Amino acid sequence: MTENTQQQNPAPTTELPTQYAPAEVEGTLYERWVERGYFSADAASEKPPYTVVIPPPNVTGSLHLGHAFEHTLIDALTRRKRMQGFETLWQPGMDHAGIATQNVVERELAKEGKSRHDLGREEFIERVWKWKGESGGQISGQMRRLGDGVDWDRERFTMDEGLSQSVQTIFKKLYDDELIYRAERIINWCPRCLTAISDIEVEYQDDDGELVSLKYGDGDETVVVATTRAETMLGDTAIAVHPDDERYKHLVGKLIKLPLTDRSIPVVADAHVDPEFGTGCVKVTPAHDPNDFEIGQRHDLPNIAVMDEHAVITVPGPFQGLDRLEARSAIVGALRAEGRIVAEKRPYTHSVGHCSRCKTTIEPRLSMQWWVKVGPLAKAAGDAVRDGKVKIHPQEMEKRYFDWVDNLHDWCISRQLWWGHRIPVWYGPNGEVVCVGPDDEAPTGEGWTQDSDVLDTWFSSGLWPFSTLGWPEETESLAKFYPNSVLVTGYDILFFWVARMMMFGLYAMDGTPPFHTIVLHGMVRDQFGKKMSKSFGNAVNPLDWMDKYGSDAVRFTLARGANPGVDVPIGEDWVQGSRNFANKIWNATRFALMNGATIEGELPPVEQLSATDRWILSRLNATVAEVDAFYDDYQFAKLSDALFHFAWDEVFDWYVELSKTTFMGGGDAAKVSGRVLGEVLDVTLRLLHPIVPFVTETLWTTLTGRESLVIAEWPKDSGFRDSRAEQEIETLQQVITEVRRFRADQGLQPGQKVPARLTLDGTALAPHEAAIRQLLRLQPEGEGFAATATLPVSGATVALDLSGTIDVAAERKRLAKDLAAAEKEKAQATAKLGNEAFLAKAPDNVVDKIRGRLTKADADISRLKAQLEGLPQG
Repeated sequence: MTENTQQQNPAPTTELPTQYAPAEVEGTLYERWVERGYFSADAASEKPPYTVVIPPPNVTGSLHLGHAFEHTLIDALTRRKRMQGFETLWQPGMDHAGIATQNVVERELAKEGKSRHDLGREEFIERVWKWKGESGGQISGQMRRLGDGVDWDRERFTMDEGLSQSVQTIFKKLYDDELIYRAERIINWCPRCLTAISDIEVEYQDDDGELVSLKYGDGDETVVVATTRAETMLGDTAIAVHPDDERYKHLVGKLIKLPLTDRSIPVVADAHVDPEFGTGCVKVTPAHDPNDFEIGQRHDLPNIAVMDEHAVITVPGPFQGLDRLEARSAIVGALRAEGRIVAEKRPYTHSVGHCSRCKTTIEPRLSMQWWVKVGPLAKAAGDAVRDGKVKIHPQEMEKRYFDWVDNLHDWCISRQLWWGHRIPVWYGPNGEVVCVGPDDEAPTGEGWTQDSDVLDTWFSSGLWPFSTLGWPEETESLAKFYPNSVLVTGYDILFFWVARMMMFGLYAMDGTPPFHTIVLHGMVRDQFGKKMSKSFGNAVNPLDWMDKYGSDAVRFTLARGANPGVDVPIGEDWVQGSRNFANKIWNATRFALMNGATIEGELPPVEQLSATDRWILSRLNATVAEVDAFYDDYQFAKLSDALFHFAWDEVFDWYVELSKTTFMGGGDAAKVSGRVLGEVLDVTLRLLHPIVPFVTETLWTTLTGRESLVIAEWPKDSGFRDSRAEQEIETLQQVITEVRRFRADQGLQPGQKVPARLTLDGTALAPHEAAIRQLLRLQPEGEGFAATATLPVSGATVALDLSGTIDVAAERKRLAKDLAAAEKEKAQATAKLGNEAFLAKAPDNVVDKIRGRLTKADADISRLKAQLEGLPQG
């Protein structure tokens, strides 16, 4: 629906409540938008498509500031495109979040004294679906609070039947193309979640541990190795040295006794070893270290696993049954008793991997898993950006993207969970392996079993841009809305999600990437730049701020901080400032409506417009062009700032104030200003709407009597510019600003009236005398007028009679004292900057600070001299 076909609201009114109350309008407005289908996307439409997918939040999640930030940016983009005439689809949905969701339900079961194993797989999965129906998806309601313009009729879930079909289809396709395989490799194992996790789900942090140097062998066949994980020595199957290390050449090929065991292990030569690090010898534990596994593969070493899935020692002997940390201490003690400890360092701070879900220390573990061969997929994903098919914004983020996709290891996609997409592979009684597609019949009969693992959550979310549109079916929606126009997401999931979607989209959709542009934003932090966390005590529930200040205030604050790829600091006082902005919009529009602002009829011809009218229309069109350019470059902070200053400074603080004199005068001039003010408010509210939709909708429908801003036309730059009018009003602003500053410096109250003589003849300011007097509270000079202060400003002269308003002698004394202090400050700064010895030694920041002091001192001296000259003599 275009603006021209919008319905008129019944009996439009020019009255608004004296105050804006967000809580009274936001919920009602949003439900009206949804009921009227404004956010619904029509695949049969002939309009050009604009598609964005929501980064699917976890079904276990709730709206946090990061969500609110990202959703605000996407909503601004889609609202603008909808207003520009695009068939706009913002695709909503949620992720089943395998590990996170299973953990939630298992904790619920634990309260009943049960585990998932007590229920069995099928009953446990039923329990998860029940939890999802009752408690999952809180975020959907919270998205409505924020004002997200998503197409709720298309909401999807990564475990939906249709999306499950997509997962099974692409698994089968990859399997048949030999891009999925099963192999025993070292993986990241979480002993708490009891599943493999991918490299990018491991969080590294510096932990205090111990570095122990151990002596293996005896006599001439002794080597010393250092380790932070002494418990793994039970699984050592070799000692490795560099082939060119002369110290150990006599040992290569020999067997050395492994302490605490009845085994001897060989010394092997491998180029992976750094001879300069430590003793130049390393212990090789192929079943518990990825680098050692590679060495073991090269030298055909056995793989000896020493721990079970709970990280408990399984090797027969005195350490069997001990947890890995208990075993570490016990083994070090046993080695110490045998005189095998050469050195110990405690604490020894080193980088340790932790499960991103539960924070448990990760255990590298040899395991049979399913893998994606990412080589050709990653190459295509890299080439799509290199060839310009896909743009990354900001461009400097491309390096991080290439660093990842160009060095990507095969992806472990199997998880030892019950909740998720079960791997569609069946094993037969005689070693048969059958991969089953969605249209295939699964094997039946005695001895046939399905693989018990499920797929990594990122496998299904990697299909999101096309699985949500009906793929693998050739749907009308897929044809219309794929590829997506833009992806807006945090740089923190560039590797988790973005690279996965690029690989799968190019593979499944015949080389067509899933989106044209990737826009990466930063993380929301507190006002001091610190990461928000419950443990830090600085986490914020955005709903609390929405309740207190309104959703528009939260949205505007977040958008105003959104510089591309940069983290966003936010504090409550900034949200309060945005609430004040919403109130300013409200009050100014209310004033305008009360004084005849209207959009009815054509704008008057230019010759009937005052310089003030021409100025604001010129600035209005320039702002439209500026905002469009910022939107097209995804510069949300800059466009928000441009809108803030145009609306607050130019429209509300200047044009509305300058128009008050015209409105008071009435007649044709007031009608012209009313029409111009209506035009300015109409366009300004449209420009603001994508970021602050609720307050603008309320005001615009009242101003125009039309149905909704959501389906109004986006403003276009008419090309009208009037540099002469802009210069004239700029001069007027200079006069008013300078006199206001002088009044404040003299201690006059803002509303205090002062007699004044204005000399404006021969300047462009002559037509503005009434406005100048009104805004500056300047009375006519009257009988007995005595000019006690004269201000020459921008070609005009403002003479003020301050007798009776200030103590001239005291004011002269105060200003003289301040001037002396400023001159002293200038002299000191000048002396330091003229001292070559000082400049040679002082840090740059200190020198810069002194230069700043000198600049300020010069400005203070000029200001104070002007004030002194403006005071009467005597």
